[in-house]
Amino acid sequence: MLAMFKILRSLIVVSRPEFLLAMASWFIIGLSWSLNQPTDLALGLLVPATLSFAIVMLNAAIGLQINNIFDYDLDRKDIHKKPLVQAMESLGVGRLKLFMTIEFLLSLAFIFLLGITQGKPALLLMWIVGVFLAYAYSAPPVRLKSRCWMSLGSLLLIICILPALFVYYTFTYELSPLFLLFLAGQSMSVYSLVLSTEIRDYFEDKAMNVGTMTVRLGLDKASFSSIVLLGAGGLLTITAFFLELFFTLHPTLNIFLLVIAIADYAVLKRLKKLHSLSREYMTSKGQDFTAGKIKRFSENSTRWIALASQATVFMSIVLLVSRFLP
Repeated sequence: MLAMFKILRSLIVVSRPEFLLAMASWFIIGLSWSLNQPTDLALGLLVPATLSFAIVMLNAAIGLQINNIFDYDLDRKDIHKKPLVQAMESLGVGRLKLFMTIEFLLSLAFIFLLGITQGKPALLLMWIVGVFLAYAYSAPPVRLKSRCWMSLGSLLLIICILPALFVYYTFTYELSPLFLLFLAGQSMSVYSLVLSTEIRDYFEDKAMNVGTMTVRLGLDKASFSSIVLLGAGGLLTITAFFLELFFTLHPTLNIFLLVIAIADYAVLKRLKKLHSLSREYMTSKGQDFTAGKIKRFSENSTRWIALASQATVFMSIVLLVSRFLP
């Protein structure tokens, strides 16, 4: 019993629950932008919602677990990832691959059921693309994460665009221009925060010749880009929500957009601090000391992601509630 508990605990750690929480938010986002009042609560909402949520989360877990397998040598060099490395060693690659196979088969069964209930073959196509990218992003010989611009595009598809579109298309055939505006804003915001996590791994990635966007840009440009992207992305996101609520005759609910504005402002302050440290690193002689400060400060990047993403989730819940208001 104790051994099973240890295995499950290690599996949870290597599945990176801090990122899975952000991925779960895309289910709520896609649902809030697509759903109208269903005529059949079970088949119109509960069944497709449960299946699409399970598919999104299983595919996300598989992608994160694959990344841990192929980034193991990099992670061993980072003392801040010691719990992750220990979990990988405790679980073992063979056992992790067995769990991934089970997750894949469950996801395959769920997409088959969803395709039958919704009658939308395009959902299967999106699922296939998502599974392929989840593997190709981290695994050689493709390893998209090491290919700079391809890393940018594939990552946005995996963690942002495809999950939202998948859930959105599950419930509607219509592609709203405001949803596309929202998705553009969120893609910019998400990649801004991804850059901050890449900055945390910058020194190990550079030493191992992993060509992430941050390695190609350098610390100064990458940290500055994250500020610009979050600012612009937040503006587009707020605009999309504002117009959607305005046109659905619930403009008073726009007061809740302050939540996104406050959260983005709080994260921007931290990104500006990160940029300041990056500039200090580029100009200082004691670079090892400054590098340590950058790594320690950027350790909190997952919390920044959670703060920004949960503000958007909160606003998405507001939008979802508005669908059922008179």
